Amino acid sequence: MSKSPFRFIGKHRRAVEHKRFVVGQGHFAADIQIQGMLHVALVASPYASAKIKSIDVSQALSMPGVHAVLTGQELRQHTEAMLPGVDAPQVTRYPLAFDVTRYAGEWVAAVVADSRALAEDAAEFVMVDYEQLPAVIDPQEALLPNATLVHPAHGSNVIFHRHFVWGPVDDDFSKCDHQLSYRVSWARNATVPIETFAVACQWNDSTGILDVWASIQMPKFPDQMAKALRLSGNAVRVHFDVDVGGSYGVKRGLKHSVLVGYLAKKLGRPVRLVEDRLENMRGGDMQGPDRIFDVTLGFQNNGEIKSMRMKAVDDIGAYSGRSPLQLGKPVGAIVGPYRIKSVSYDAMAVMTHKTPQEAVRGFGQAPTNYAIETGIDKVARFLQLDRIALRRLNMIGKDEFPYLIPSGTSYDSGDYDTVMTKALNAASYEELVKERDALRAAGQLAGIGISTCLEPSGGNSSFEPLFNPKNETTTWMDSCLVRVDLSGSVTALMGTSTSGQAHETMVSTVVGEVLHREPDSIRVLHADSLNALPSNSPVGSRMAIMLGGAAAGAAKKIKNKLLQIAAHNLSVSLEQLDYEGGHVQVKNEPEKKLSWDALVEIAHRKFHKLPQGMEPGLQEKFVWEVPTGGMLPTEDGRVQMYPCHSFESHVVLVSIDPGTCKVTVRKYVCGHDCGVMISPDVVHGMTYGGIAHGLGAALMEKFAFSPEGQLLAGTFMDYLLPSSAEVPAITIVDHCTPSPLTEFGQKGSGEAGYLGSPAAIASAVNDALATQGAKIDHLPMTPQAIWSALNDVKSRA
Repeated sequence: MSKSPFRFIGKHRRAVEHKRFVVGQGHFAADIQIQGMLHVALVASPYASAKIKSIDVSQALSMPGVHAVLTGQELRQHTEAMLPGVDAPQVTRYPLAFDVTRYAGEWVAAVVADSRALAEDAAEFVMVDYEQLPAVIDPQEALLPNATLVHPAHGSNVIFHRHFVWGPVDDDFSKCDHQLSYRVSWARNATVPIETFAVACQWNDSTGILDVWASIQMPKFPDQMAKALRLSGNAVRVHFDVDVGGSYGVKRGLKHSVLVGYLAKKLGRPVRLVEDRLENMRGGDMQGPDRIFDVTLGFQNNGEIKSMRMKAVDDIGAYSGRSPLQLGKPVGAIVGPYRIKSVSYDAMAVMTHKTPQEAVRGFGQAPTNYAIETGIDKVARFLQLDRIALRRLNMIGKDEFPYLIPSGTSYDSGDYDTVMTKALNAASYEELVKERDALRAAGQLAGIGISTCLEPSGGNSSFEPLFNPKNETTTWMDSCLVRVDLSGSVTALMGTSTSGQAHETMVSTVVGEVLHREPDSIRVLHADSLNALPSNSPVGSRMAIMLGGAAAGAAKKIKNKLLQIAAHNLSVSLEQLDYEGGHVQVKNEPEKKLSWDALVEIAHRKFHKLPQGMEPGLQEKFVWEVPTGGMLPTEDGRVQMYPCHSFESHVVLVSIDPGTCKVTVRKYVCGHDCGVMISPDVVHGMTYGGIAHGLGAALMEKFAFSPEGQLLAGTFMDYLLPSSAEVPAITIVDHCTPSPLTEFGQKGSGEAGYLGSPAAIASAVNDALATQGAKIDHLPMTPQAIWSALNDVKSRA
């Protein structure tokens, strides 16, 4: 094994954050206790679509401990609508409904009292007179010419539609030996973190500052909150040192925070809202993509796939936040890891009277990967080719990078075939086939699943101008400040919250690597939004790349300053110096050196020993732009979406009980390549979690709605999550193809596992069902869905 070029990067190290969580000293938004704090309970609409005829708050206001009851009419007068993400100015949204409600569970009033219990009691006495209106729940029906409109002022239920054509699609199809069309659908699911959304706000009249403690994971949160509350940007201080109890996209919470911020300012008291589970699941803005794909693949007799047509219809629910943009991220990996030369991509976001959709782990990439991988398996079955051989034939080779795909994104690096081979070897594939066949012989349905999927990483802003030309955002920078104090201790400052990704561990490792200082000695702090440098938050598997790159950049500036001080005091050029362990010495003259402590003392105390023009002290910031970013899309929608592309290959064995139709995952292997891993244990932890989430999406998790728009899965009795009984032992096989675009060769990994596991598990289930002539082209593949598929075959027979 070759020697690692790194001191600390890639080494096993306990995460810095773990200690405070293990000993019960985490600091969450629900832990915020301020003298005089008031509490909010919500009144929600029971109807998917209704006119609010009147709201009588008199009984609620008369109850003990109640301070206020807020309605949508009042809130609308004093706040601005939240931004819709795309160009749809008539699709307005406020934290509380006014005039009409557009989904069951939409908030119509907020009760503020001395305790949550008192507020909940009073909420029962807020009398809302509704007139129920027609509702449209099915996205296909929402597209019909005579469909009920969710937002009549918008004039359509389509909030975004664009048909992209990249390359000679029609010509390529005309030259193909075969075409295969299919439809697959992906059901709403979410990460469902242990912590629901929580926010506390306090207005200080003397300073004119609104302090906010919230469990957020959202780009531009302070700016959007200030805009909605009609405050200047420097009047909102978001405390990013609040621990976030899980997220992976779903902790947006803008409407919660605007509501609580307004109440805190109005009442002159600190106010807190902590969702209960039902509020979170039916109205908390945490449900993910709800997507139907119609795909046609054009391919040759030998299995070479030449072109693809894909139409994706996403049911975003009643309002638009960033949800339509989840159709945008897949543009940057629209062909997966394959050499598909031309693509037609018809992307459509549709509104219905359902709970609004929001960002969920992968930002729309996992459904697209599932749609592509299903097609690969179907082509193999059509041509009677081995699924693995078909993938090898179509995969981009390791010597073809950087590889430009039809949509304009260049893949940075990869070795897809090797990663898949490693996963197959770790699974003992030939033995796995024997085990599957033995299970079949014993009367079980059994199947092997394969998926090979990309994980775009580095979270750029490119989908924003791509989906809204009025939005000319071309940077999604991140930043870090590093300082060395007089004692020689190192502190790093970042301007974002953390929801389990161990950013403090990552930053201390990176800074330690550059400065040759022990990472455990480096303190990493979260600045508040008024003291922080710019950040775009931990979304899009971006922080190893962006925050890691910014931390390295700031540390390198410190290191360079130390070298300049040493060169000046040792009377040599920079080229004659070696930096080792924080000390500087002259090459080949080890007696000529300055220690770390000596260099630090000169920087802080001995101005007369500094090079002319150098500022005293050791503090540097670095703001890093996304590698390959900074450009607007072309007119035909070609764009460099994300800079880096991790890769994962999954191999799964499942069995299905023919009596109960219950699926058991018997073996699970994931080959994973995210470049250089800064913190391998953290990467593996996120990958395990992603696979577990993917298992839930594939087999059990679904936010189901009745034809009338009622959420049928608002508790964990109905919304099923995988437990330790369902999640198998998982083997992760690492591979490293460094990215040429990043400081250490790292790529993103925050969405690892989830982007390929649903496709692999679906592949395994369909391999099992194929022996009976059955198939399922929708997720989740529940026992009921499997029973129906098998029963359909029997009925046809």
